[in-house]
Amino acid sequence: MTAAQPISDPYHVPVLLAESLEALAVRPDGIYVDCTFGGGGHSRAILEKLGPNGKLVGFDQDADAKQNLPADDRLLFIPQNFRHLARFLRLHKITGVDGILADLGVSSHQFDEAGRGFSTRFDAPLDMRMDTRADMTAAQVLQTYTEQQLHKLFEQYGEVTNAKTLARTITDTRGKVPMATISQFKAALQPVVKGNPNKYFAQVFQALRIEVNDEMGALKEMLTQLPQVLNPGGRAAIISFHSLEDRLVKNFFRDGRFEETPDENPFENSKVQPVLKVISKKPIIPTEAEMKINPRSRSAKLRVAEKKL
Repeated sequence: MTAAQPISDPYHVPVLLAESLEALAVRPDGIYVDCTFGGGGHSRAILEKLGPNGKLVGFDQDADAKQNLPADDRLLFIPQNFRHLARFLRLHKITGVDGILADLGVSSHQFDEAGRGFSTRFDAPLDMRMDTRADMTAAQVLQTYTEQQLHKLFEQYGEVTNAKTLARTITDTRGKVPMATISQFKAALQPVVKGNPNKYFAQVFQALRIEVNDEMGALKEMLTQLPQVLNPGGRAAIISFHSLEDRLVKNFFRDGRFEETPDENPFENSKVQPVLKVISKKPIIPTEAEMKINPRSRSAKLRVAEKKL
């Protein structure tokens, strides 16, 4: 086993690092999962707290993440989406873990790699796949989705103010002008941009990215597996970057379901008894100092829950 070395050119600056480690309460001999290995920043910090008998399992569907693997025999890397958490833990004969960390969203590396199509700053094919083995790209979503489907995804995932107009513009325009690249897409949408163009396109791109990668579906699947894979007293620490993710995490940690809790009917006994206990009543957010150093951390929210004994 060799000590984990820091990366000189950060692939992704780990957000809420100290807070995440404190939330996980890492035991030297424990088994932990980093659902979003990425640049390995959170994983390296966990490995530093583990003893020789500890174990860390890292998941990442992005093939680029493999370049950041430290030479450490306590680390098991699984090149898959974290929605397959329980399946791959079983495959590797891991019956329970003491902590699970997930840093949701897009890594700095993905945003900064022009060819991946995640950022509005570059011109590139409209790809946006985190897992390049997947079939559906953002360009294909724009070409094949109905007006109603596009309206729904821009409204729900991007909170785009004129989602309906945007969807109609895309379906009316896509057969007449090309929309395969970022510059082509932005040019086609220019007549319907509302407010600050940078903010508008950021919301549109966020919606497409979430759809292409089925981020909400994957998050729900991972969350529902937490009670079965966590050992009693084990903790889950989830970092989200927008209100949709945060709401899912908050509701599941609190109630064991994703919908907002309705007003209880005194004649019904349908209340779900959650398996998890909320540790952070309010989301933990970055300090002013962290936000200054890493502006991309501004919207981060960390929620923590523990499996009941």
